[in-house]
Amino acid sequence: MTKKIFRSIIVVSVLVLFSSFVIATGFLYNYFNNSEKERLKEELKLVSQNVEKIGVGYFDNFESSIFRFTLINSDGTVLYDSRADAAAQMENHSDREEIKEAFSLGFGSSTRYSETLTKKTIYEAVLLNDGTVLRISADQLTVGALVIAMLPAICLIIFVCVLVTMLLSYNMANSIVKPLNNLDLEKPVLDSQYDELTPVFTKLNKQHRQIEKQLSEIRKNAEEFAQITSSMQEGLVILDKKGVVISINPAAKMIFSTDDSHIGKDFLTVDRSLCMSRAVETALSGSHTEFREERGGKEYQFIINCTRSEGEVSGVVILCIDVSETAFAEQSRREFTANVSHELKTPLQAIIGSAELLESGLAKHEDRQKFVSNIKKEATRLVTLINDIIRLSQLDESYGEKAEDVDLCGVCAEVITELREIAAKRSITFEFSAPDSLVIGGVRQYLYQIVYNLCDNAVRYNKDGGEVKVSLEKREDEITLSVADSGVGIAAEHQGRIFERFWRVDKSHSKETGGTGLGLSIVKHAVLFHNGKIKVQSEPGVGTTFTVTLPLKK
Repeated sequence: MTKKIFRSIIVVSVLVLFSSFVIATGFLYNYFNNSEKERLKEELKLVSQNVEKIGVGYFDNFESSIFRFTLINSDGTVLYDSRADAAAQMENHSDREEIKEAFSLGFGSSTRYSETLTKKTIYEAVLLNDGTVLRISADQLTVGALVIAMLPAICLIIFVCVLVTMLLSYNMANSIVKPLNNLDLEKPVLDSQYDELTPVFTKLNKQHRQIEKQLSEIRKNAEEFAQITSSMQEGLVILDKKGVVISINPAAKMIFSTDDSHIGKDFLTVDRSLCMSRAVETALSGSHTEFREERGGKEYQFIINCTRSEGEVSGVVILCIDVSETAFAEQSRREFTANVSHELKTPLQAIIGSAELLESGLAKHEDRQKFVSNIKKEATRLVTLINDIIRLSQLDESYGEKAEDVDLCGVCAEVITELREIAAKRSITFEFSAPDSLVIGGVRQYLYQIVYNLCDNAVRYNKDGGEVKVSLEKREDEITLSVADSGVGIAAEHQGRIFERFWRVDKSHSKETGGTGLGLSIVKHAVLFHNGKIKVQSEPGVGTTFTVTLPLKK
């Protein structure tokens, strides 16, 4: 803007200077031209009076370097010329304009130009009493010659004027622009020094407030979006229509093992898998895509959708949902259904087989008691299995009695008393150590199942003549229950699966001992119900120790 104002002032100043020079030259030239004519007339009047009194002899002693006098006869011949030999050099002047006018009107005037000499000559003539015409003339420079003669002075004047104009215009341009450069855009109307710009500043101020409001809303929405996406458990990636990453939340960074350095880059720098690339291409074409893929030991469901603006695809949104638990639950449900069907089918087949033999009379009389005992045994095992499934279902649904204060020492003593007779048949001894009383908040039925199943397993999978050690200990705000046996132990590769439903290390031995394969699963769910933890330490041939940690208040 400063340059534009500067150039405008320079151009206007030069034009004004040139126009002033032309106008002044024209006026001055006309003024001096008229003055010169008047001067010639006055001079001619004086000389004509003297010539009429004295005659041509008046010019004998007359000398003038400015004026030229010529005396012309009535036939046009030159009688006298102050600068030339009239008889030898001068031609007839009867055709000259000023001479014609003088003979006809008594006086005459004319001006003739010389293009070669860039001069003009002014002529004034008067008719004398004797019939002759006296003419006076003087040379005068033309406008062009005058300008050429004054050119050095004109150039100097123009240079000085342009220089002064440049300095003044520069300062003026800066003084005009300075208030605009120092304008406070926060309050443009208040700082306005130009009344002409007040409407502009008013609109600017209005738009400024609108922009501030919009920016505030945008910042607020951006902060809300960032807070929402940062707290999301699901991964969220937003791409533009060229596949460039616009936003990626912390969960997505962890899933794709990336960071903020990839924002503003192509999504291929984040993930190059074929499925994801095809899904992004499909979304950019305006379609919806979903697929599941395992990453980092977890299973994720990827939902890829396009975003639209004014009916056209403007970007892609990638939503990553961790479905590991769901997938595991579905797999566990399928396995559980298959296992339940198998576990229920086995005793039922044994019962049906024994019943058919008894019904058909094929069984010998002395073997009937054996088949009846088998039916009872399998029916009892079936009932036990169903009861365990019901308990496990109750724990899955967090269904049960309300929490109450339970003496865990009394529960352990009750379980040991119940299992002592079964353990004595195999010479297995119990050792119990605990304070006089340890009260914990929980569901007594579930706490009983924890202690009973751990102790029952310790007896079932122990060796004859072995021992089971049960201990309770209070540590700050938690209680630790430990059940250790001297039995067969569990290999390290199997310890991670012992809490799965119907999973057994030795299935044949489990069936011989009457186990259902649900005991430890029930223990795990009951412990989790009480916000506790359980861990196992075992060595084949040495024994197994289960440690349960429960908070004092649920």
